[in-house]
Amino acid sequence: MTLDQRQLRTGFGRFATGVTVVTCRNSAGEPHGATVNAFTAVSLEPALCQVTLTRSSKACGYLADSPFAVNVLAANQLDTAMHFAGRPQDPGPRWGTGPTAPVLLGNAATISCLPWRTYDGGDHLIVLGEVVDLELTDAEPLLFYAGRFRNLGPADDGSHWAVSLDCPEIGWFPAAPAAV
Repeated sequence: MTLDQRQLRTGFGRFATGVTVVTCRNSAGEPHGATVNAFTAVSLEPALCQVTLTRSSKACGYLADSPFAVNVLAANQLDTAMHFAGRPQDPGPRWGTGPTAPVLLGNAATISCLPWRTYDGGDHLIVLGEVVDLELTDAEPLLFYAGRFRNLGPADDGSHWAVSLDCPEIGWFPAAPAAV
């Protein structure tokens, strides 16, 4: 069975994701970044995360065994997402010095990583990083869903997910599962 790539992309796009910019240094040692929404947490022990990059991207070539940072963009950083997606903005992004690689300023979170493993992912490269530093802010994240950038809506205060093993207070964060 052959799947239509457009339909597959649309199907994948039904999963809302955060928007990140993966930053590293290019071959000349200059800061470089690429907008990536294929990011996920992998493991708490050891602390690992994953980014997936198109093999044809410049960033893919720069990440081979190199430290990098995952900049989780804040809702007000749409211009930054566009800049690193190939639509340069003026003014450009604000850079800072991170513990492993250059970082962007104003993020919702910044995850600094050392290279862990790299895997074949078809037309993409799957890069695992060991998290060595984490900076958090109270900023709301920028989201991507169905081909468009989005913001979070109001929080749903009417229900709680305590019945789920994924509840942050009693689920997969502590060692014990929730009592039902």
